[in-house]
Amino acid sequence: MEVALIIFALMLLTIVGLGAYLTVKAVGAAKRGVERTVVQARRTVEDTALRAKSFGQVGVAGALAQLRLDLRTSMRATQLALAEGARADASLRESLGLFERLSAHGHELDGELKRLEQEPDRQRTAELLPDLRERAARIIQSADSLRWAARDRARRFAEDDLSLLSDQIQMESGALRDWSREPVDDLAAAAAEWDAAQAAQSAQSAQSAPSPEPAPKPRPAALNPPAPTVQYPWQKAPRPESAG
Repeated sequence: MEVALIIFALMLLTIVGLGAYLTVKAVGAAKRGVERTVVQARRTVEDTALRAKSFGQVGVAGALAQLRLDLRTSMRATQLALAEGARADASLRESLGLFERLSAHGHELDGELKRLEQEPDRQRTAELLPDLRERAARIIQSADSLRWAARDRARRFAEDDLSLLSDQIQMESGALRDWSREPVDDLAAAAAEWDAAQAAQSAQSAQSAPSPEPAPKPRPAALNPPAPTVQYPWQKAPRPESAG
């Protein structure tokens, strides 16, 4: 009874622990999903605000907003292209490492541009604007180069696979259009080969088997067999002493 209670307690503890683990995992996944949703929503709102500033404002404020918008758009597109390509091509992982290093410079520049948007000294900001544009152009050019290289690589692999598939389909189509040998002819040829093999095996068995001995011929009958002696009723029976 005590053993059964111990086993039941262990099973109960296992079920409770497993339930707690699954609950923690579910809560963590839900939390990460909410965080991703919040980040995406915040990013969308910020991009919309930057787009509105770039179109609605002129001067330094509009230039800063346009720089931030171009930088964020290029970096996000490159990150998405490399992440999708790395799932099918492991060689892009090195490119992802380079992009992470480039992202550090991009985040630094984006933060600096965001701070300058709140800067009241517009003249000082205007003096820094050429250097900021050059830095943004270098980062955007590097990101675009990685993105287009990854896309060209994926497109080349797709073209090679399509060419190979087209060749295989052409070969299969040619085989399907070959009417010279029908399935019935193949079956007839196989049956003829089977019959020939059986005949050869039977002939070989007949040659290897011993020949049967001929049956003894019956001896010829005598030309003039003795006629049977006819005894009449009036003849006396021969005495035993007279025989021989």
